Amino acid sequence: MKAQLPDIGKVSAEVFDEIIYPRLGRKRKEVIVGPQNGVDVGVADLGNGQVMVTTTDPIFVVPPYGWERSGWFAVHILASDAVTSGLAPTYITMDLNLPLSITRDDFESLWNVMHRECDKIGMYIISGHTGRYEGCDYPMIGGATVISIGPADKYVTPKSARVGDSLIITKGAAVEAAGLFAVTFPQAIAEKYGDTFSKKAEEIFWQMSVVDDALTAVEAGVREDGVTAMHDATECGIWGGLSEIGQASKVGMVVDKEKIIVQEHIRKICEMYNIDPFTSISEGTLIISSRPHKAQEVVQRLEDKGIRSSIVGEVVDETEGLHYFENGKKHAIVHPEVDPFWTAFGKAASAAAQ
Repeated sequence: MKAQLPDIGKVSAEVFDEIIYPRLGRKRKEVIVGPQNGVDVGVADLGNGQVMVTTTDPIFVVPPYGWERSGWFAVHILASDAVTSGLAPTYITMDLNLPLSITRDDFESLWNVMHRECDKIGMYIISGHTGRYEGCDYPMIGGATVISIGPADKYVTPKSARVGDSLIITKGAAVEAAGLFAVTFPQAIAEKYGDTFSKKAEEIFWQMSVVDDALTAVEAGVREDGVTAMHDATECGIWGGLSEIGQASKVGMVVDKEKIIVQEHIRKICEMYNIDPFTSISEGTLIISSRPHKAQEVVQRLEDKGIRSSIVGEVVDETEGLHYFENGKKHAIVHPEVDPFWTAFGKAASAAAQ
C-alpha cells in the first residue's frame, strides 16, 4: 500500500522514501550527505579541506506575537537546524512571499529584527526575493536556506551517533509547545494558574533556539574527541528526535525518562492542554550524542552558558532497539508520527475565538 500524505505537518519517512528520495536530480560526486529523513543538513565537499553545509526551512512569522518575537523566532528556527552540524552559520538566502495585508512599517519592523539576529549569529543575507502576493498568508511566508562553510573534519550529522555514546538533552521536553501556548493564550493560562505564572511562562518563548546549545556543545570537541551527532527535537518532540537519530545512525538507545528535564511551567501547560510533553514539538531542545569521556564536559560547558542539560542514556547496538525506562519498567521509543500539539493548539484557538 502506498504511503499517504499526512493531514497536517511533515511527510512521513515512508512518503519520503517512496517519492522524494528516489528522485533527487543529477547526482554529484562531491555530495557527502544528501537528503535523508531525520537528517537536518546536507553536506558537500568544497575541496581544500572545506565543506558546505546547507539546510532549508519555511520562514515562519506570527504577527500576533509582535514583530520582535516574530522576527527572532523566524531567524532562530532557520539557524537551529544549521548549527546541528557543529559549524557556525555563514550565509542565508531568503524568499519572502508576503501577504497583501503587510504594510511597509510592519515589514520594516520585521526586517530590522531579522537583520539584527542574523548579524548576532554571524549570517550574511547573501541573496533572496521579496514580494507581496495574493494567496500568501501567515505564518509560513516563504522559505530560506542557511549555509555553513567550515573544516571537513569538524562537522557532524544525525547519521554519526556511535555505540557507546552518551545521550544529552538540553532544556528538556516540549519547549516550543509550551512557549507557543504561553504567548498565544496568556489569559487562559492566567485564569488557571495566575498572572505571575502566565508572565513567567511567556519567557519560555526565548528558549526556542538551539544556536547557543549546539555551538557551545562542540567547544568540547567533535567526533572521536566529543560530540558525534546533534538533532533539534522539533516536530514530535524528544521521542521523535531520538527515533530519527536512531534511524539515521542505525543504532539503538537506552534512556532513563526520569532524567529528562521537564520544566515546571512546561509540565503544567502540557497538563492544561492535555498533551504529552515527550511527543510534543520542542524547538529549543537539542539532542546530543557524545563520546562518553567528553559527556560531562559538554554538560558543564552548557551549564556555564546558562543552558540546563542532563545525561539521559546511551547509544547501544541497533539490535537492542530504542527504549526508555520509567519506574523500573521498559518501554519502546516509537516515533509519534503525528505531533499532538497541532490538534491541541487548534482546539485552544477555537475556544479563544468563541
